Amino acid sequence: MTAKTARISYTRPSITELEVAYATDAAATGWGEHCYDYIVRFEDGFRKHLGVGHAIATSSCTGAMHMGLAALGIGEGDEVILADTNWIATAAPVVHLGATPVFVDILPDSWCIDPADAERHITPKTKAIIATHIYGNLCDMDRLLDIGHRHGIPVIEDAAEAIGSVWHGRRAGSMGIFGTFSFHGTKTLTTGEGGMFVTSDDALFEKVLTSSNHGRARNQKKQFWPDDIGFKYKMSNIQAALGCGQLERIEGLIARKREILASYADKLKAYQSISLNPENAGTVNGAWMPTAVFERDMGITREMLQQAFSAANIDARVFFHPLTSLPMFSEKRDNRHAWDIPERAINLPSYHDMTEDEIGRVTDVIVGLIDSRAAGEPPLAKSA
Repeated sequence: MTAKTARISYTRPSITELEVAYATDAAATGWGEHCYDYIVRFEDGFRKHLGVGHAIATSSCTGAMHMGLAALGIGEGDEVILADTNWIATAAPVVHLGATPVFVDILPDSWCIDPADAERHITPKTKAIIATHIYGNLCDMDRLLDIGHRHGIPVIEDAAEAIGSVWHGRRAGSMGIFGTFSFHGTKTLTTGEGGMFVTSDDALFEKVLTSSNHGRARNQKKQFWPDDIGFKYKMSNIQAALGCGQLERIEGLIARKREILASYADKLKAYQSISLNPENAGTVNGAWMPTAVFERDMGITREMLQQAFSAANIDARVFFHPLTSLPMFSEKRDNRHAWDIPERAINLPSYHDMTEDEIGRVTDVIVGLIDSRAAGEPPLAKSA
């Protein structure tokens, strides 16, 4: 298979000898009294990178969200506002706690939660607003934090996809009452699976720390004595060892993601009808998942894009379906942008060692599809 026909993956991790050495050391020596060494090191390094007071490594971002919401006392009869454009992992902990997710629309440019629509849905039952920084794009945190302050409602950051993103000098995940991160194998920084709970609220940290260890408080002197029913969402020492290696390389990992997005933008700059991940003045987009959104009048659909990329032996992910289109939730088509944008958008490949030629293969598919549509040809005429 030649370079021109080799399959292009949509993402894969960047693992070097550094990560392998740390993981090997953890496997060989990280037991007994050393079983938490890499976990503590990873938590401390991540806390410092983010500029927050506390960090707790978890088995997943979902687990971090579950514990954080539980620590806020969210449960039966409560409502939590979040964007309709989300992966199910953001809504699942709300449901698990017996609360009701209230889905609101997104902004057409950032694809993140619409602050005005979020405020319109606040009721006496509202106990939190979740701001998800989708694909590395940033929510309008100034507006959301102001809304939260005026209504006495905590704002939570789902920064699973936003390592490297910065809102006017503050890193994504550091601004809300708490933030959550994902280190899944697809993410910019990976531990294979895993996540992180972060906060600068001392009391909330203590609650989550206790609940993360089966309800055993760290100041409890009795051995194997839980003070409450807690969770088991811990990260393993070997996973944390991988994370320590990745964290030492974090600036380079973020920079490469941003370079790939910039290359896509440069190659597609002649096409004003395509929108890529935005980066507004004063912000930095961590560019986890470069995404192309086509104007509706171009007539290019998600299905056409999937077909064209498949024909070119390129992986491409669909834009998240609105959660209210899923069978477990009530349909809410008045979330207009959340329902409309996925029908004409696609996530683009962006693994760290992707070459310029491979990026060119991806943009060639897009340009070929645009040209074929303009010429009135069948969608795959130039990709077959």
